[in-house]
Amino acid sequence: MTRDRGEDARLIALAVLAIAALLILPGTLDFSTAYGLISAIPMALLGLSLGLIWGYGGILCFGQTAFFGIGAYAYAVWAVNFGDTTGAVVCAIVLGAAFAAALGYFIFYGRVSDVYLGAITLVVTLVLLQVMRRTSGPEYKIGDALLGGFNGTGAPPMRVPWDTGTMLIGPPLLYVSLGALIVCYFVCVAITRSHFGRVCVAIRENETRAELLGYDARLYKLGLFAIGGGLAALAGVLSGLAVTRVTPELFNLKNAATAIILVIVGGRGTLIGPVIAAFGIFYLQKSLGSQQTVNLDLVLGALLIGFVLLLPQGLVPAVMTLVLRRSGRRRDFKATRRGRRPGRAATRTGRGVDRDLQAAE
Repeated sequence: MTRDRGEDARLIALAVLAIAALLILPGTLDFSTAYGLISAIPMALLGLSLGLIWGYGGILCFGQTAFFGIGAYAYAVWAVNFGDTTGAVVCAIVLGAAFAAALGYFIFYGRVSDVYLGAITLVVTLVLLQVMRRTSGPEYKIGDALLGGFNGTGAPPMRVPWDTGTMLIGPPLLYVSLGALIVCYFVCVAITRSHFGRVCVAIRENETRAELLGYDARLYKLGLFAIGGGLAALAGVLSGLAVTRVTPELFNLKNAATAIILVIVGGRGTLIGPVIAAFGIFYLQKSLGSQQTVNLDLVLGALLIGFVLLLPQGLVPAVMTLVLRRSGRRRDFKATRRGRRPGRAATRTGRGVDRDLQAAE
């Protein structure tokens, strides 16, 4: 009960900080920083989607960018043909989730192993990349929307639903992107704390035992995979809006690798970890972007190797472990000062820390 209250308190504090950032940041940032954040938020949301299905479902998907690109193209095609950007966002999310569900059905109900799952999703992404690159002719169009091949197609700016004459460009788009990230994060938190989420974690830990308890592991994994696909599709929409264009490069290997890096660096089994890692990499890119001495990709590669070797848990779990251990030692010290027996206090505190660490992981 105490642990649940502590977790609730942390979530409330995080919600307050997120709302404060939503209200304050867009109006205080300079143009270049605001534009960079608009481009970084979609990657944070992409990392969050992979963090949900990999961290809580044990589904290592190398092709999360497949849903990322599908969402962006679905938004552009719908907006060009119907002129309704709100409906285009909904269409993109539904199509991304539907494609993930269709792909996941054959993977999970076909009992494909984890290694082949990663290979299949990666191949699907590469196939989509090559297919969209070969749509440069005028005959390649959906309705009035030309797909454009390498050049891609335009992504019409999002409009306010109740005032279609107002376009969301610049700081207003930052409000929308940041708000979408915050909402999606707390939706993911709610999912992981629900019965559905707990069953997914049980399946991740031991799929055979979960099935012996009566749960259909394939159905739960399929549902989680579809939710991750919808989140990735929304990230693709925000990415297209950030640059006002949708190109086949959304499906490329760099984006696929970035999503995995965000989860590894931030910490698998956490939701806030990939988000923090995305903003940390954005800060790193902004700091190194103006110099030509050090290659940014080399720095990111070294960063990934360093985290894998030195902090295999990831940044957030490592920090939480350190904080919990120090708080446990502090309670032992206070118990000793009050004249209690250190052995009992240490044992009781150690067990509490172990439970907290298991929850953090």
